[in-house]
Amino acid sequence: MVISIWTKTTVIFFTILFQLPGLAWALDLSELIRKVEQQYTGQSSISKVEMTVVTGHWERHLSMESWSLGREHFLVRILSPAKEKGVSTLKVEREVWNFLPKVDRVIRIPPSMMGGAWMGSHITNDDLVKANHIDQDYDFSLLDEDEQQWTIMGIPKPEAPVIWGKIVYQVLKDQLVPLQIEYYDEEDVLVRRILFDDVQTIGDRTVPLKMTVLPLEKPQEKTIMHYRDLRFDVDLNKAFFSLGQLKRRR
Repeated sequence: MVISIWTKTTVIFFTILFQLPGLAWALDLSELIRKVEQQYTGQSSISKVEMTVVTGHWERHLSMESWSLGREHFLVRILSPAKEKGVSTLKVEREVWNFLPKVDRVIRIPPSMMGGAWMGSHITNDDLVKANHIDQDYDFSLLDEDEQQWTIMGIPKPEAPVIWGKIVYQVLKDQLVPLQIEYYDEEDVLVRRILFDDVQTIGDRTVPLKMTVLPLEKPQEKTIMHYRDLRFDVDLNKAFFSLGQLKRRR
């Protein structure tokens, strides 16, 4: 997921299927998870985000602007610090490119590098590509439910090209937003946790504006994404998400 990290905050809602008139209802878990994973995408958006990356040796602060259109188009450009200003990432469907303005070079990210860190963070290139497809690549089941939340588990479909052996979501019922997401490797070891907070209402949407990524094998490290400005349903089209726009200097 980028995590998806990257991409417009959209309202997270659930669809319920009427099974037995007046007697039983069941969550459409795939639809609910799709909305969770697309909370920072949606139909279209423009946002400004602050990212802090903390490791055992250094701390890094970035501000950036991002644009999204649906689940397949995404562009992010670093605004500061000055030495990294203009570094950009473009995602179109399942392809990702980076632009490095200092050397005026566009780099397509090959499959062998999809597990690499995005912008030095604890979010991977693979998160950018596949987070919005989790509802297609996983089968979901309801693990637990109480008055406050649902706990939902995702298991990869047999032929799905994914790196996680299991994903577990905790989704708050009243606000219909995620509380946390946990990622397990193929050996069923918990390796990453994402926490969500600073839940705000923006127009008719309720979204968590802060996301903290915790690599559990490195407990002293984390990446924090904080959305500072967020606009939905903006006028964007597919032509905007081009290599020319990726290289544009602002």
